[in-house]
Amino acid sequence: MFEAKVTLYFSSAHFLKDYPGNCARIHGHNWQVTAAVRAEKLDELGFVIDFRELRKRLKEITDELDHTLINDHPHFKELNPSSENIAAWIFNRLKEKIDDECCRLHFIEVAETRDSSIIFYG
Repeated sequence: MFEAKVTLYFSSAHFLKDYPGNCARIHGHNWQVTAAVRAEKLDELGFVIDFRELRKRLKEITDELDHTLINDHPHFKELNPSSENIAAWIFNRLKEKIDDECCRLHFIEVAETRDSSIIFYG
């Protein structure tokens, strides 16, 4: 089994509805998103997936959130933009672009600080 990972960064703000603490107020993060793809065998070039392709597809998704108030994104109008929900949303969007007969999206990790992250496996 092989696993390929890429990591991207974006900046945005959010607030957590009905949260009993400071995070109920608008605040920002420099988010780190890691995508991991697994494959049983390598393609004809000897890759799990081309890193450039994986990074490009992940960036198309994270660009929707970059320098925005995540709460204003249509997906998060009613859904709290927690790290957990953001990770699940990115996973489901990226899975549509990645999964094929050769490789499968394994997880998305979303970190809102350097020492706090969520991993979503789908």
